Amino acid sequence: MIVGHKKQWQFLKKSAELEKFPHALLFSGQEQLGKKTLAIELAKFLSCQANKKPCGLCRNCQDIEKGVHPDFVLVLPTAKKIQISQIRDLILKLSFYPYSASFKIAVIDQAHLMTKEAQNCFLKTLEEPKGKTLLILISEYPEMLLPTILSRVQKIRFFPVKKTEIENYFIEQGISRNKAEYFSSFSLERPGTAINFFLNSQKLKDQEKLISDLAKISSSDFGFRFQYAKNLSQEKSDIREILDTWLRYFRGLFISKLKGDSKSTYSLSKLKKIISLIQSLNYLVSTTNINSKLAFEILLIEL
Repeated sequence: MIVGHKKQWQFLKKSAELEKFPHALLFSGQEQLGKKTLAIELAKFLSCQANKKPCGLCRNCQDIEKGVHPDFVLVLPTAKKIQISQIRDLILKLSFYPYSASFKIAVIDQAHLMTKEAQNCFLKTLEEPKGKTLLILISEYPEMLLPTILSRVQKIRFFPVKKTEIENYFIEQGISRNKAEYFSSFSLERPGTAINFFLNSQKLKDQEKLISDLAKISSSDFGFRFQYAKNLSQEKSDIREILDTWLRYFRGLFISKLKGDSKSTYSLSKLKKIISLIQSLNYLVSTTNINSKLAFEILLIEL
């Protein structure tokens, strides 16, 4: 189910209905906004065998959802890279005629993680796709793609989703309003984040611990902070989830401070600096193989 992004969805549906569909699209925006979900829904819409599309019940819709449809290819990064071998495999699959759908559809998730060689290999297919082919690139950092790729795709920007829309999604699933408000409060206006918290109760416990740890860290010496960073890296914790948790916390402090409701000892300028640092580290974690211990040390020194 798509949460938010009504304008983007209506534009894509209308383009398909008018048969004025571009052969290549770039979905860009923050992580966990629902870009991949919408791309999969679009693949269902174009392949659906029912009158009301996408029905979610026909063979094509179900096979695409499961990732086993012969005319649908989803390319995911491995070890923070999309290698040239993956793109060559994709090109081979796209060279065959559609089996049971009208289109061959390929979705490349986190397309900015394609190596330079992979991007260059992909260019020929992007310029001259065979037959009825739709290529969808998804990226949080489109600026990392080659200009030659960016010039050959139609760009569709995705924006944060209002908390009320995320709350309404939960309510439509039969969740109480209080719980809907509770889970949407963790979302940072990203539906995927809220849904992950709802589906995994352990995430909530981990978040509570991380936030309680911040009080100890802020009053501790550098020795304690370095040991804490070492422990997190040895536990092989998900760096991005930790950074997201702390980003939510410090954004909340910043907003409360602006409203005059916070008793936090952090100044507005200090909070702004911490938030900027977390965002910078999140970018490095997403796009490079930065040492996790070093990333945590950089941040903890600043707290």
